[in-house]
Amino acid sequence: MSVEIQMSLLLAGIAASFIPPNTLSPTPTLSLFPTKNIPKIPGRRNSILRSNTYNLDCYNSDRQLTSETMEQKALSPEINRTLYSDIEPYNSGFLKVSEIHTIYYEQSGNPDGHPVVFLHGGPGGGTSPGNRKFFDPVFYRIVLFDQRGAGKSTPHACLEENTTWDLVADIEKLRDHLKISEWLVFGGSWGSTLSLAYSESHPDKVTGMVLRGIFMLRKKEIDWFYEGGAAAIFPDAWEPFRDLIPESERGCFVDAYHKRLNSDDKETQYAAARAWTKWEMMTAHLLPNEVTAKRGDDDEFCLAFARIENHYFVNKGFLPKETYLLDNIEKIRHINTVIVQGRYDVCCPMMSAWDLHKSWPEADFRVVKDAGHSANEPGISSELVSATEKLKFIIQENRS
Repeated sequence: MSVEIQMSLLLAGIAASFIPPNTLSPTPTLSLFPTKNIPKIPGRRNSILRSNTYNLDCYNSDRQLTSETMEQKALSPEINRTLYSDIEPYNSGFLKVSEIHTIYYEQSGNPDGHPVVFLHGGPGGGTSPGNRKFFDPVFYRIVLFDQRGAGKSTPHACLEENTTWDLVADIEKLRDHLKISEWLVFGGSWGSTLSLAYSESHPDKVTGMVLRGIFMLRKKEIDWFYEGGAAAIFPDAWEPFRDLIPESERGCFVDAYHKRLNSDDKETQYAAARAWTKWEMMTAHLLPNEVTAKRGDDDEFCLAFARIENHYFVNKGFLPKETYLLDNIEKIRHINTVIVQGRYDVCCPMMSAWDLHKSWPEADFRVVKDAGHSANEPGISSELVSATEKLKFIIQENRS
């Protein structure tokens, strides 16, 4: 699909959002809990949510209740949709995963709870304290770690021995180090890519997944965001990103930035890293967010974020082929999974979540009608918390 067609589809979606509500057909709703009519699929005890008829925009925090869903609600626990309070880790440390790399990890919540691992975005983005708030700290043993070269992991911004498959191996080393037999996997943006790669490699270690802002590192996704497609939505943010590169090198911005991010001159690296990072930070929300945009002023964060992202993109995610993640869905089809996607996500446009949904209709697919890319947007965070709550109840049910 060409960038122009993708742009047209996105703009058509934006225009559609302004249609008055009373001109739309009534939308069927989707309950949070399975009914007796939902078919089961092979694998672990299955309570997975399925629906063949729905309006995508009904997935938001203001769901209407039919008599059927009201009856189910009366029989089911109330789903929390609010971020949990700030908590501090009860344990943290560093794990040496190769001769070069050492990764930072932390644990919070309930030491005896159900383990969940949070896979951050970028790659290169690192974790932050707010990432702990998507999970019930009484029920979950919450594990966060900074991937190679990111956050507190060392060496900072290092590209050597830094591939998707190195990270997949690190997740297994961390699981083994923490003596965890299996865990829930939670990842957004690049974290969704890594979640899929890890789960398809180790499906027996995964009890469930929450995926947000789907990204599968296909050429059309990279071209959309870095080669001019998304510029039609954010031309003001695009121009500084574009203007750092001479016109003679604008045939491929990813390659042009790769040259500068790997320059022998540190100031050249920092300038390119700031421009690369600010472009993404300024487009991550449906509405402008100054806190996120200011991350583009932190040179050390920008260097890891831009260098590692660009390194993965130049190398096509180190995947055997661009359809690899979709081609291997059969390995994880049985895993209870919730997919959360902002309707107006410019960084990881909905076409990717839609392609994943079509390949994996058994997963619970939720489109937030008034959100962009960031996990911190109200509609997105609400659905993410709801997703971890839903999986909590499934785990509890399977224990009984």
